[in-house]
Amino acid sequence: MTEVLSVSGLSVFYGTSAQAVENVSFAVGDGQVVTLLGANGAGKTSIMKAIAGLIPSRGEILFGGEPISALPARERVKRGIIYVPEGREIVANMSVRENLVLGGYHLAARDRRTRTEMVLDLFPEIANKADRAAWRLSGGEQQMLAIGRGLMAAPKLLLLDEPSLGLAPMLVRRVFDRLAAIRRESDLAIVLVEQNLAMSMRICDELHFLRGGRIIGHRTAADLKDNAARQEAIDAYLGAASAA
Repeated sequence: MTEVLSVSGLSVFYGTSAQAVENVSFAVGDGQVVTLLGANGAGKTSIMKAIAGLIPSRGEILFGGEPISALPARERVKRGIIYVPEGREIVANMSVRENLVLGGYHLAARDRRTRTEMVLDLFPEIANKADRAAWRLSGGEQQMLAIGRGLMAAPKLLLLDEPSLGLAPMLVRRVFDRLAAIRRESDLAIVLVEQNLAMSMRICDELHFLRGGRIIGHRTAADLKDNAARQEAIDAYLGAASAA
């Protein structure tokens, strides 16, 4: 399997002494979904922002086999790395369609139209609301819009940060249903940050468990198909609250 992303010895500091991430290493293969799981403050978002080029970091980041640590965020976007942040951060007073166009701003007009229709086909929940202001969407629909906006850029690697954050269980299932469809219909590589193990298991290939800015465990999805093995991982790395 070809490696799309390789992270080696990644460390992130805030200020001169506060270390958020310590010596993290993992890889993502072509078409693979890799999940980073852990509680708040585990360093998950800092890892995502470092890969996207939004914060400085130490260590090596390879994308498509080439070093990108020195590249600015804009150049990483051009190469196909798209970050969908937690909290969605859509432009509330713009329409659904305008938000999508914003995600594909660097594409030619014809390509933007094609990808807009592709995204709306993928997310029928927002397709019939394309000309409605984004603030009028439900929380789950806003999350679908945020993911769709990321897909507009035709990414090779999607960094998806806490898509279940703040959503009711039914809406979480709807969002992950759409992610499963993306998984089936494309070879897009995804790094998924989550606290919800059960939902992550629906779409991922590998899971890395984080605590205190370090990776403390690794499992494949196949390892955790057995209920006893899943409970063991929950007890060891996450605590019972993360099982839901």
